[in-house]
Amino acid sequence: MEKLSFIASFFILFFSFACAFVKTPTPVDYPGIQLPVSHVEEDYRIYVGDQLDIKFFYNPELNETVIVRPDGRISLQLVHELMAAGLTPAELRALLTKAYVTELKKPEVTVIIRSFAGRSVYVDGEVYRPGIFTPLRPITVLQSIAQAGGVKDSARTSEVVVIRRGADNKPLVIPVNIKKVVDGRDLKQDILLQPFDIVYVPKTFIANVNVWVDQYLRKNIPFNISTGVAYELNPAVP
Repeated sequence: MEKLSFIASFFILFFSFACAFVKTPTPVDYPGIQLPVSHVEEDYRIYVGDQLDIKFFYNPELNETVIVRPDGRISLQLVHELMAAGLTPAELRALLTKAYVTELKKPEVTVIIRSFAGRSVYVDGEVYRPGIFTPLRPITVLQSIAQAGGVKDSARTSEVVVIRRGADNKPLVIPVNIKKVVDGRDLKQDILLQPFDIVYVPKTFIANVNVWVDQYLRKNIPFNISTGVAYELNPAVP
């Protein structure tokens, strides 16, 4: 009886030590599973179509609400025109302070983005609600597709195409395999979208991507990727 009690105590002690050193499994312990990639958001940069509130603390008579023009500039009292597109609100504030220093004794300027137009992206193809979306914060390819109502059963999710404004305003084509994102094999495929990106979910295999992109942009341009200006789609084009 004492022997059985000793054996039982031994196994209890053994398993207690064993459990103490067992590593709790995590997604990285399994082949093919990757942890989600965290996207670091950069400071927001002003784009064409953004509506800005320019406020002067000591000179409220100069307060204005302006829209960034297609050429990227804004028109203000006393200093006339200034380039705003491409700047962060802090950079524009510094530029305005410098511009008004010769006009005002103590320029205290605040820049507030009233409405965002610069993050517009377009989702087209085998989705339920294709169109232009203007999220308030950066989104990924999969998130943009979700905003478009998700993919149809006929979608070829392994060959999603992102068309982006590249150097010299030439379209840059980025293939994205959303199928691998959904099943967890490669979460890095779910890239962060940039303003004016076009996300296209095809129905069939695209043999020549360059030829297809050229034809798509010519026949069915949702917006000019060089300026971000939206155009109405031609309903006659399938």
